[in-house]
Amino acid sequence: MKDLSIKNILDVTNGELVVGNEDYIVKSYSKDTRTIKNGDCYIGIKGETFDGSKFWEQALENGASTVIVQNVDIDSGKIEKWADKNIIKVQDTLEALYGLARYKRSLYDIPVIAITGSVGKTSTKDIVASVVAKKYKTLKTEGNNNNNIGLPFTILRMQDEEAAVLEMGMNHFGEISLLASIAKPNICIITNIGTSHIGNLGSRENILKAKLEILEGSKKDAVIINNDNDLLHKWYEKNKENYNIKTYAINEKSDVMAKDINLKENASDFTCKIGDEEERITVPVGGEHFVLNSLCAITVGEVLGIEPEKIKSGIENFELTKKRMDIIELKNGVKIINDAYNASLESMKASLKVLSEFKENRKIVVLGDMFELGDFAKELHEKVGEEVVKNKIDILIASGENAKYITEVAKKGMQEENVYYLENKEDIESLLQKIVKSGDVILFKASNGMQFYKIAERMVELWERKN
Repeated sequence: MKDLSIKNILDVTNGELVVGNEDYIVKSYSKDTRTIKNGDCYIGIKGETFDGSKFWEQALENGASTVIVQNVDIDSGKIEKWADKNIIKVQDTLEALYGLARYKRSLYDIPVIAITGSVGKTSTKDIVASVVAKKYKTLKTEGNNNNNIGLPFTILRMQDEEAAVLEMGMNHFGEISLLASIAKPNICIITNIGTSHIGNLGSRENILKAKLEILEGSKKDAVIINNDNDLLHKWYEKNKENYNIKTYAINEKSDVMAKDINLKENASDFTCKIGDEEERITVPVGGEHFVLNSLCAITVGEVLGIEPEKIKSGIENFELTKKRMDIIELKNGVKIINDAYNASLESMKASLKVLSEFKENRKIVVLGDMFELGDFAKELHEKVGEEVVKNKIDILIASGENAKYITEVAKKGMQEENVYYLENKEDIESLLQKIVKSGDVILFKASNGMQFYKIAERMVELWERKN
């Protein structure tokens, strides 16, 4: 174990110990007084509209052993009240968090695999971690805690792990650079360059630049890229002499490739050379993009020297983070695909393609807005409409400010009575209850802020209760 003492914390953060014991050892950290556990160190993060430092006493009352705060006046009465606790004041709690995570990371000489990309980060993280865990005790990002707060707290969870798989997200330039400077990854993965956050960054080329910031803090043992992605392929061709780049792909000639792919509703299988042998691998989730994720995991496994049978087992037994391609079979014969955690043009395409594999079923999609597209919003939502038609979707239900562009294009290739544009979640629920019948498959997909996953969960509740 490499836990930090209060003295370590003071040295790293340049903090002031208001009251406490410098020899006390901190084992765990929290930013939420509602979920704090006994002995946690509470860090009062200050955001744009919220100041966690104001709740330091609540944290102590709920069991925290230590609090790190900023801009808080602590009088002698409170010092006496909390004399058996540790209270540390710093200039900036966010900078303190970064510093603590950097220091904690420096104590571990282990493989750290960092994953970024426009889409597929979380699912790739899940499958890569499953493979890595076949050889090493592995820490991984929980959910999508991939930002400037989630990643440092993930690193602070390190105990006796032998490897870490970390997800890195961004909205603007400089954000991946910060995360890489904290995580110091040995292996960097870029899953793809798409259109997510193009409204903030202006072009896919700028998105590539932002994602490549992952290399700034890396030890660069290996850079792993999806060679089927056009911009990543161009970057590889220009930079293959500068980095140890490992490539994976379905179409473009690469180090790790899939062949004889068989796509099914709830799974896929393919053949791939691992080591000296060709293996037939089954992925327990449908969709060609999960074949690509599997190829990425195979590449990581080979870089780390994991035995082929363990790589195969890691892929075939991985579990996907919830709200990402969750397929729920209901008692009334309806299948719901809840993939409504986030959305971009690329992930919309992938999800619609998965839905199209349900050949024997009527296919219904419930689509909402994709966020952070700026001036590209109309064009990219129209492209989603084209994908709806291309994948022969039977019924389209859309809601959201920009989702109307999906319906406008879809009407050109679908029967107009099968295209619905609705104002709110209640109307969507009412319509679904009227039109859905046994055997239907319904996909829910939108950016997280649309909260379409709640509609999916609500329909599950209604139909399970009714039957």
